[in-house]
Amino acid sequence: MVLQQTLTAALVAVACATAAQAACLDDAQVADLAANYAARTPAANPPPMDAADAACTRAKFNALLAQRLGKPVGYKAGLTNPAVQQRFRTDQPVWGKLYAGMVLPSGSTVDAAFGARPLYEADMLVRVKSAAINHARTPLEVLDAIDQVIPFIELPDLLVQAPPQLDGAGVAAINVGARLGVAGTPIAVPALRAERYALLDALASMSVTLTDAAGVRLGGGRGSDILGHPLQAVVWLAGALQKEDIALQPGDLVSLGSFSALLPPQPGLAVTATFAGLPGAAPVRVEFK
Repeated sequence: MVLQQTLTAALVAVACATAAQAACLDDAQVADLAANYAARTPAANPPPMDAADAACTRAKFNALLAQRLGKPVGYKAGLTNPAVQQRFRTDQPVWGKLYAGMVLPSGSTVDAAFGARPLYEADMLVRVKSAAINHARTPLEVLDAIDQVIPFIELPDLLVQAPPQLDGAGVAAINVGARLGVAGTPIAVPALRAERYALLDALASMSVTLTDAAGVRLGGGRGSDILGHPLQAVVWLAGALQKEDIALQPGDLVSLGSFSALLPPQPGLAVTATFAGLPGAAPVRVEFK
C-alpha cells in the first residue's frame, strides 16, 4: 500500500511538472496571437516553455505574419545586451524576423500606441553584402560581409498582457516583439583594410545616447554593451539561424539589439539617437503623436 501511494505520488509529480512545461502553442492560440498583433491589443501571455517550444511557436506566428506583412526583409537579434537579458531572466539572445514596412525613415511621426505594448530603444542595423556572413566567427569577418551600418531606433512591441512575466523563451515566441523602427542614413563600409579596422574599433567604443527635444538624456549605452562588440550579435544570429536551416542572404537587414533600456513612448515626445564616436553617423529621430 505504501509502495502504491509512493508510485502514485511520483506519477502525479511527473504529470504536474509536465503540465507546468507548456508545449508549442497550438494553431488556435497562435491565430489569437496574430489577431491581437493586427489589432494592436494585448494578447494572452504564452505559458512557460522551453527554447524548442518557443521556436515552434515563433515559426507558426511568423507564418501568419507573412500572410499580412509579406516577405521578410531581415532578422533581429534580441536580448543581446546583458542588462536587457537580466530584465527577461535569461543569459541567451533570441531572434525574430523583420518584414517589409517595418523600417521607416528617420524623422517619421509614429502613433505612440503603435503596438499593444509599445517601446523604443537605441539600436543599429547592418545590411548583408555576402553569404559569407553565415560563416563569420569574428566581428571583422562580419564587417567583411556587410556593406552598410545604419543607425536605428527600434520600436518593438512586447504584445502581451503582462510583459514583466515574459522570459527569454516568451520573447522569442512573440518574434522578439518586431513591429517598427526608424532608420538613419546608412554608413558605407569602407574598402580599405585600415579604414575597416578603424570602423570596427569605433563600433565598439561609440557612445549611443537617446535625448528628447529639449536635449534631456533619456537613455543610452556604449557599442560594447552588445555582446562585447555589436557585430558579435551577427555572429550569434548566423549560428542560431543555421540550427534551423536558415541562411542570411545578401540584402538582408539585421537589427543588432539594444544599446539602451526599453522605454515607453508618450504622445508629443520626440526622440533623437546619436552615435558619438562613429564617423559619418547622423542622428536618428522619431516623433510620437
